[in-house]
Amino acid sequence: MGGTGLATTSMTDPDRIWNEASVRLRAEIGEGPFSSYIAPSAVRIDAAGNLILVTPTGYARDWVRKNALRRLNELWLGLDGLSRRLDVRCRAEVSSAPPASAVALPSLSSVGLETPVAPTIAPVTDGARAVRAAGLQERLTFDSFVEGQGNAFALAIARQTASWADGHFNPIFFCGPYGYGKTHLLNAIAWEAQRLRPDAKVVYLTAERFLSTFVKAMQDRSTAAFKESLRSADMLLLDDVQFVGGKASTQEELLSTLTALIEDGKRIVLSADRPPMALTEVEPRLRSHLAAGLTCPVEPADRSLKIAVAQNRIAAFARLGVVNGEAQREVLEQLVDRTPGSVRELEGAVNTLAAAAGPRLTSLGVDEALTLLGSALRGGPERRITVDEIQKTVAEHFNMKQADLLSERRTRAVARPRQIAMWLCKQHTTRSYPDIGRRFGGRDHTTVLHGVRKIEELMPLDDQIAKDVEALTRKLRG
Repeated sequence: MGGTGLATTSMTDPDRIWNEASVRLRAEIGEGPFSSYIAPSAVRIDAAGNLILVTPTGYARDWVRKNALRRLNELWLGLDGLSRRLDVRCRAEVSSAPPASAVALPSLSSVGLETPVAPTIAPVTDGARAVRAAGLQERLTFDSFVEGQGNAFALAIARQTASWADGHFNPIFFCGPYGYGKTHLLNAIAWEAQRLRPDAKVVYLTAERFLSTFVKAMQDRSTAAFKESLRSADMLLLDDVQFVGGKASTQEELLSTLTALIEDGKRIVLSADRPPMALTEVEPRLRSHLAAGLTCPVEPADRSLKIAVAQNRIAAFARLGVVNGEAQREVLEQLVDRTPGSVRELEGAVNTLAAAAGPRLTSLGVDEALTLLGSALRGGPERRITVDEIQKTVAEHFNMKQADLLSERRTRAVARPRQIAMWLCKQHTTRSYPDIGRRFGGRDHTTVLHGVRKIEELMPLDDQIAKDVEALTRKLRG
């Protein structure tokens, strides 16, 4: 095949071809992009017999389509005796695809990981003694984690990591907005990893605790003991890494710790509210190490997942005897619709409802439930983040008029803030692409989709855009 540099072979098994082609692609595009976008994907055959590369998210699909699909097909055609081509789709587009547990884990086994077979059980007190003192929450296990479309891939990776299976992904980096399950996943990994290997040293820390402990160690002149306590770990889990940003000595120590653990073949799991390369306040060398493994997004929950989370939380209260059964579906739907923030906020509202209603929860109607909740809810649509609020905040931030965002002007000084505003609307409201387009001067939904994808693409590459997005997000949340 001209231009591929490969001799045509007679291979026809897609798995064998994929293994060979992906190894070569890894060498060409580098470890970071490969681990983030290619390695978590898997080759499947659709109902029509076509070969498709299934990515975990739409963002990964778009990245592969733009940056790697052409070269991947060149490599594929040079190996495939049947001269087939690959298309790329995300998991949500493949209706016949099996559940994430059957898709993500076998795709990982194709590059050297084993599929865990041990069932997940609640942590055992004696076996988990080594992690109990580290601030883990006992209820945050795999059994209590509710799976949905936005977190299925992250959950599969978390189970894989907790199984201690050998693999190429180190560190594992979970990223996504506040309150959608990153801390839950890190807790669950720690509990399960300790259960499967009771003698292993599993260390869980928040970045804030890492910082405060390190500072105290320097004050007490006990940094050697601090370093040994971390570098002797078999698995280190560090939550909310973004908080080390701007703290030079702490970042240096974290970089040294990560380097030492990786060299010793120890496991590292991290989380942050953004992908590694979007952590603009983090020193470039550390960012590079954070991005060198597998970056795994935890996406915001949709309405159905939030309802399932609320049901799961009520069921937990029922087992404890706090309530006497399930809440009415209409009550949970109202609860979800009036708590448009994170899953963490939703759980707080569920806790309030369960405590207020007690045994009466099963018979509770919508009106009475809302009365009981009172100020615990956001109080309705007027307290949600709206498209209008986002437009006004963005316009003020960029020293322009709100009307400019709705106008036909296409200069970069207007177009980029407009795209940022569209991205924020998609992140912080429940509006669809067509609805957002209508609210931006009657634009087509494809224009909004392009704008959202453009900002997602630029944030890891453009420090200023990442800072603008972060500042605007804080203003809106505040």
